[in-house]
Parts: sequence; structure tokens; C-alpha cells
Amino acid sequence: MNDLSFKLFELSAKGYGCSQILILLGLDHLEKENPDLVRAMAGICMGNGGGVCGVLSGAACLLALYSGKGGDLETENQAMPVMLETLNDWFREYTTERYGSLRCETIMGEAASAPDMDRCGEILTDTYEKVMEILISNGFDPAGES
Repeated sequence: MNDLSFKLFELSAKGYGCSQILILLGLDHLEKENPDLVRAMAGICMGNGGGVCGVLSGAACLLALYSGKGGDLETENQAMPVMLETLNDWFREYTTERYGSLRCETIMGEAASAPDMDRCGEILTDTYEKVMEILISNGFDPAGES
């Protein structure tokens, strides 16, 4: 088990959902804490009740954590739309090839009431690595250092 897999397992065992885990990993890279953000991310776990997989939504939020507008004097980074498009295209292909859809209910099965961490763990790991690749290729340092 590598460090990322262990961290995913650890956070899942503590009761965090997929989108919360992605944000927690990003916040950890930035050496920040934001319980309100982590709490809010729970709203998109498990596809927000049957929608697009929460991993995709959480990954988009993670990209925005680095590139979005965060205050009156900030502007959205011009790379954000391209990064989001890259993520969406990759995730659509990734999940459609493996599970037939990017919808949580299709990936998990309609009867699923909780994430299957074998399946979700693989999706989380691969998606997190893709987000890091997207950030780095667009000039962002995941650790937030200049």
C-alpha cells in the first residue's frame, strides 16, 4: 500500500466521503485547514443523490481551490477553464470505459447506499493523480509554494 492509498483508507475510515477526501488532500498539501469547506464538500459525495460521481465534482473543486477567485481583489486564473475541461474529458473517458457512465449510481450500482472503497478508492487515487498532473502542467505547485 503506497502513501496515497494509506491516506485514502485512513480518511475513509474516519467517515469522510469522496469529495471531502480530495479537498482534505489538497488542504494538506497547502498545509491549511478549513472545516467549513470540508463540511460543505459532503453535499456532493455519492453524486449528490444520484448525479455525477462526487469524485469528479470534488476534483473540480480541488482544481478551483488552486485557481478560482477567492476574494474581492483576486481573479480566477486564466488556466482554470482549460484545467476543468481536461479533467472532465479525462474523467468521462475513464469512468465510461470502466463503468459505462460518470454517474455515481451507475458506477456504484443503484442499490449502493454507501461508497465501495475498493471501487471508489481506485477512482479517487487515479483522479487525484490526474488533478496533480493537471495542476503541475499548468504551472501550479500543489504545495502552494511560489
